[in-house]
Amino acid sequence: MTLATYLLKLMGSRILVALLVLVGILQILDLLDVTTDILDRDLGVGGVGYYAMLRLPRLFEQAAPLAVLAGSLFAFGKLAGDSAVTAMRSTGISAYRITVMAIPAALALTLAQLAIGLQIAPRTDAVLSDWWQASTPKEKAKAVDPVTFRVGDEVVVAVPRDPDGRGLEQVTIYRRDQTGRLVQRTSAKAAAYENGRWRLIEPRFETVGDNSVAEGQASTMDWTENLRPADVRQLAAGETTVTAAEASRALAGGLSNRPRTFYDTQLQRAWAAPIACLVMLLLSAPSGLANFRGGGATLIIQCLAAGLLFLVFDGAFTALGENGAVPPILAAWAAPAIFASLGVTVLLYLEG
Repeated sequence: MTLATYLLKLMGSRILVALLVLVGILQILDLLDVTTDILDRDLGVGGVGYYAMLRLPRLFEQAAPLAVLAGSLFAFGKLAGDSAVTAMRSTGISAYRITVMAIPAALALTLAQLAIGLQIAPRTDAVLSDWWQASTPKEKAKAVDPVTFRVGDEVVVAVPRDPDGRGLEQVTIYRRDQTGRLVQRTSAKAAAYENGRWRLIEPRFETVGDNSVAEGQASTMDWTENLRPADVRQLAAGETTVTAAEASRALAGGLSNRPRTFYDTQLQRAWAAPIACLVMLLLSAPSGLANFRGGGATLIIQCLAAGLLFLVFDGAFTALGENGAVPPILAAWAAPAIFASLGVTVLLYLEG
């Protein structure tokens, strides 16, 4: 067995064990919240298992960075404790090379998280939402309050009518020009989704001119193709998860109920979030140079603290970007760039 294979096997096994433990903990905590509801819907143990399976991709995304941090610390700590790093350095193998040989384990998790975040998780989220909506007891259905959202330049206030998201009631549409000024208000008794587009029922118009307001009405009127029934169901359920595809569609004139900066940040985060796995590896790499005879455990604790601090800074920058306080590209990439540089700098200092 070559050195590279040994390091990769050691790192991969530790990360995999950490991932399984973390996902298991998150799964248990998640099921504690919903198991009672699932059983109340007469879905049985099979329903609990089905829910757990559909939630697994999102839990994987949450656990992956921490799994790399924990697994890497265990792996590098073992190498340091067995004096393996010292032996390798005595033969001319630097700490940089040891880190590079360990990178494929974190890179594999990075690519897996990227694929799950962009392709798998959005699909399982949609299946879970439809399954949960279909199993909602009719007698327990609650009246839905009016929701406010945007479709392109239009601001819409409406009440979701049908559980399948194909109907709206008490629809009011505020249309604006390029400068944001109100140019027309349309009120309709209802709106129905038919043949791939929405149709307004008994709409009334109030068009705002420079010095006057013109009124009109019709029996029916085509409205928009950019709003999907799934969007309406998401609004009615109050779901907050936004995928990269949904963010892209919102920026292109589809459904949106948050600032444009929120969706710009989500697009950047879709690519930046998986990089956290590589950042965690770099932050944990200095622990391989720990000297347990001279208080080396302190270095491992510092590496752990750096990884947790990275998550805090990453979340803070993301929140600032979503609210428009910083540019979206900075919000998504600043924390990974800063802490990756920190990990490399500490490694250079200890190796030098």
